[in-house]
Amino acid sequence: MITIKNEEEIELMRHAGMLVSKTHKYLKPFIKEGITTKELDKLAEKFMRDNDGVPTQIGYEGYPCATCISVNDTVVHGIPTDYKLKNGDIVTIDMVIGYKGYQGDAAWTYKVGDVDAYKEYLMKHTKAALYEGVKQVKPGNRIGDISNAVQTYAESHNLGVVRELCGHGIGTEMHEDPDVPNYGIKGVGPRLKEGMVICIEPMLTFGKRDIYVLDDGWTIKTQDGKPSAHYEHTILVTKDGYEILTPRLEEDD
Repeated sequence: MITIKNEEEIELMRHAGMLVSKTHKYLKPFIKEGITTKELDKLAEKFMRDNDGVPTQIGYEGYPCATCISVNDTVVHGIPTDYKLKNGDIVTIDMVIGYKGYQGDAAWTYKVGDVDAYKEYLMKHTKAALYEGVKQVKPGNRIGDISNAVQTYAESHNLGVVRELCGHGIGTEMHEDPDVPNYGIKGVGPRLKEGMVICIEPMLTFGKRDIYVLDDGWTIKTQDGKPSAHYEHTILVTKDGYEILTPRLEEDD
């Protein structure tokens, strides 16, 4: 069931979303060669809790950490470990934070030191694909308009669109209706209405779109071992367009 949020709920979601934004901003200076993904996760969890946020991902279907941290060919759901980031890596940090029962969710891909031109290209155009989808958010449009915009942009730049994973509604739960695929046909799917809140999150690959899951049941990687990027915002449908509830607070990205 798709829920429409009232003003009180929206204000709580603004707070949750801003806390996600602040946590991303807090973490960014630590994303350097030599730090482990587990250390980044612990920094994130402490910041969330110190700012009255709840790390919603801990315990979700048994997931053990406050964030998903996915490096290079890991598409999503990378479990933080003792892996030390290396110069040239790209790393996606995906987090969901609860505030007074309402959720905010955003993912962003960061570079570690100097990355090659292929990874720069992948990051640039995955982020652009996100905003192409966001532009389609307004009352009266349909989910398929978002999906088609993401797919069209991604494929026009020769990037693979992962189809097994998608965006979603969000509210008191991390994942609510409707699903928001990154591929589809214009003019189909649920109609957007003022007060809906959705997460748009392109997961694109530099090679083929095929993926597989590791034995841990969480970590999803590209089949061909080529890198993947992932960008996500929580978006409110407003009277005449949209509001990004997880705005970027950094000046350089």
